[in-house]
Amino acid sequence: MSLWHGAKARRAAGAALAVVALSISLTACGGGDADNKQSAGASSSAPGDEKPKEGAENGGTTVPDTSQTLATINGTNGFQVLIHTAVRDEGGFLTVTGTLKNTSGSNQSVPIHWNGLESQIKAKGRSFGGMTLVDKAEKKRYYVLRDTDGNPLTTTGITRVDGGASVTFFAQFPAPPSSTTQVDLQLPLMPSATIEIS
Repeated sequence: MSLWHGAKARRAAGAALAVVALSISLTACGGGDADNKQSAGASSSAPGDEKPKEGAENGGTTVPDTSQTLATINGTNGFQVLIHTAVRDEGGFLTVTGTLKNTSGSNQSVPIHWNGLESQIKAKGRSFGGMTLVDKAEKKRYYVLRDTDGNPLTTTGITRVDGGASVTFFAQFPAPPSSTTQVDLQLPLMPSATIEIS
C-alpha cells in the first residue's frame, strides 16, 4: 500500500511543479505592449541601417541623409528617383538610400516591376526588390539581400505616391570589393545611373 501512496504523491508533486513552471514561463513571456512594440521595432531594422524609421508597413521607410544627391533618375512614368547615399558597413553590406518623387500632378501607382521577377520576393508584396547594382569592373550584378524569411531588405509597402509627394527608401546589398568605387544602379523601367560608393 505504501508504494501506491508514494507514487500518487510523486504524481501530485510533479503536477504541482508543472503548474508552477507554466505560470513562471507565461509571466516571463509577458512584458506589455510597450516592450513588444520596442522589440518588434528593433528586429525590423536591417543590418547597418542605423537611420530612424517613419511610415509604417514592414518597418516603414528609411529617412536618409538628403543633404547630398549622388544621382537623379528621371523616368517616363512620372517618377523621379534621387539617390542620396551608398554606404558600406563593416558587416559586408552596402546600403543605398534615396527619395522617390512623383513629379506628375496626379496620383501614380508604383510599378509592380520594381518588385523584381523572383517569385519569392514578389510573394512578399510591394518593394524595391528588383533594384540591382552592377559592378562593371568586376563584371558582377548584386541583388537586394533577403532575411531568413525571404523578405527583401528594402523599403516595402509603397503602392502609390500622391501627385507632387515624395517618400524615402533604402535597399541593402552585398558590398562589392573595396577596390570598387562606382556601381550602376538599375531599377526596372527606369534609366540606369552610376553612383559613388563611400
